[in-house]
Amino acid sequence: MMTSGMTDPTGAATAEVEVCIIGAGPVGATLACRLAREGIRVAVVDRAALPPMEHPDFDGRTYAIAAGSKKLLDEAGVWEHLPQVPCPIEDILVTDGRVGQPPSPLSLEFTREDADQPFGWMAEARALRVALNATLHASPDVTVLAPAEVSVVRNEAGVTVTAKDGRVVRARLLVAADGRASRTRSQARIPVTKLPYGQSGIVCAIAHEYPHDNGALEHFLPGGPFAQLPMTGTPEYPNLSAVVWSEKDEMARRLAELPQETFARELRRRMGDRLGEVTPVGRRWVYPLSAQYAQRYTATRLALAGDAAHGIHPIAGQGLNLGFRDVIALSDLLIEAHQRGEDPGSAALLARYQARCRPTNMLMFLATDALDRLFSNDNPVLRLARDVGIATVQKFPRLRKAFVKHAMGV
Repeated sequence: MMTSGMTDPTGAATAEVEVCIIGAGPVGATLACRLAREGIRVAVVDRAALPPMEHPDFDGRTYAIAAGSKKLLDEAGVWEHLPQVPCPIEDILVTDGRVGQPPSPLSLEFTREDADQPFGWMAEARALRVALNATLHASPDVTVLAPAEVSVVRNEAGVTVTAKDGRVVRARLLVAADGRASRTRSQARIPVTKLPYGQSGIVCAIAHEYPHDNGALEHFLPGGPFAQLPMTGTPEYPNLSAVVWSEKDEMARRLAELPQETFARELRRRMGDRLGEVTPVGRRWVYPLSAQYAQRYTATRLALAGDAAHGIHPIAGQGLNLGFRDVIALSDLLIEAHQRGEDPGSAALLARYQARCRPTNMLMFLATDALDRLFSNDNPVLRLARDVGIATVQKFPRLRKAFVKHAMGV
């Protein structure tokens, strides 16, 4: 939709907005919804059409939504549009071991006593997409151009985004939320440092015999971490969980191609008998794992957000939540500027955004990188060190609560 009655000299419709966001994924779309809630005119541009992202087939992909991220989705009006209630995570068991063997007796468990609310919620990727689309299209202050191939001109005076079909958006700030391979970031000549891991993540869903009781498992193995995350059940599969399973690249490809029964057996070898018999459900996805970070988050009238600014190892399930923290920081600054009548694309505002986000994001980048290197190996000295570390955190409730508070983003 195009929400302006103006036309440019060629006769094409022109939208005048405060902020134009490139990328309608969860980060970009949530930012648009949050700003629109405060009466800020926003445009969202994406190369893909939005409805196909709502494909009805269950595909096993999920998001772990931290408490701070849920608050953002509430404030953006997105949470209320979710077509199903996300499953709360109320217990997390952290273990270390080898494939096919019992885990180390030195384990770490975060329980309901460590927080006054769930640690997070598991939402299906398609459910979040449905909610985002519904919220975008219900917002009169949001202009959506999707699908659209666009060119961008930025200068001190403002931003002009022109689609191939002639549609034009004029804005005072451009936000790049177009993913790790961000073309907007590349066009701004912002350097990126990349770090491959030689691992791939297998993502799928499983039905299981016993209820998960809203509990999650993070089991560290030599090939990479194995996570079971509780999901809301369906009539067909009342006991349902998501699996995020990291392995060396070649092993991950071989495992993902196994027949159903053999694949289920490999799952059981890693997660044990805690959930009884397991049955893989839906598609299996394989993603190469890497980390990267942009050398800076801003340029003239440009801010990077989400994966366009940073990508981390999924070992702690914080990737999307880190992007949502960018949205929280940037939306707070933009709402404040709007209320004061200030320029949303000013160099001063962009400098505050980078100072607020980049240092903490870099700490998370370093922490997840260190965790993967510490746990994704079978070195006996490191195994002993990490088991002792796990046991130490388990022993001190205050330390456990500090970990929980940071991960929840509250």
